[in-house]
Amino acid sequence: MSKVVIAGCGFLGEAAAFLFLAKGWKVLGLCASEESASRFENSPLDVRAMDITLPMVIPQEWKAPDVLIHCASSSRGGAEEYRKIYLEGLKNVMRSFEPQRVIFTSSTSVFGQTDGLLVDEDCPAQPERETGRILLEAEAVALESGGCVARLSGIYGPGRSMLLKKILGGTAVLEDGGSRWINQIHRDDGGSALLHLAQASTAHGLYNVSDNTPATQREVYGWITAYLDLPLPPEGPSDPNRKRGLTSKRVSNARLRAAGWAPRYPSFRDALPGLIGT
Repeated sequence: MSKVVIAGCGFLGEAAAFLFLAKGWKVLGLCASEESASRFENSPLDVRAMDITLPMVIPQEWKAPDVLIHCASSSRGGAEEYRKIYLEGLKNVMRSFEPQRVIFTSSTSVFGQTDGLLVDEDCPAQPERETGRILLEAEAVALESGGCVARLSGIYGPGRSMLLKKILGGTAVLEDGGSRWINQIHRDDGGSALLHLAQASTAHGLYNVSDNTPATQREVYGWITAYLDLPLPPEGPSDPNRKRGLTSKRVSNARLRAAGWAPRYPSFRDALPGLIGT
């Protein structure tokens, strides 16, 4: 039986864990605290509390798993937390588990383009912020080991969509007219991409994980308001203090689709019926 360790059993990691389990993999999920791990007490998943930033004692049965996926979260921390969780945390779990294949979940925020360019994995990644540069360092560690990097667009899913939340809360603004490009991926499609990258038949390397339909902020808000029969939000200035910087690019998922993956939700609009009311 193939074994996968998922370091970071949160919003994305939990969804991925159940997909692996359904495909017959033996799954070990890691959470940073006992409180987080306790959510899985009545679950078929084996989830344990292990802080990936500290020395780890690994059960012998979990040494050298087929796949290790690092998808831990920095909990909205700054550069220091990013380095601790993403870079040093990745090195620590790789050293501790000695996996045969590693998958690091990064972010399309490493692309700093602001001109609406269509970007693929061969385009330069030159993030403006230090947090993005730290992600690139961690990507290099995974790639140098012969592993995969999954650069995910903005993740949304049941109970979690910042854009929908802003519309429902009356705080949405069409920033500078809403012309900025937005790239998203449904949580379940993100999980299926990780499962696909874990297959030995999928070549190692760098992959963008995004849906098929980059859209402007005006388009996305238009889909939401049309579905809810609400007016478009007002126009206003952009927020210069965005955590991941203010970029505008269209992310291509062509490489991952060519490798045999396809999203269940090709666009955010396709997912809206399942998001409303969650």
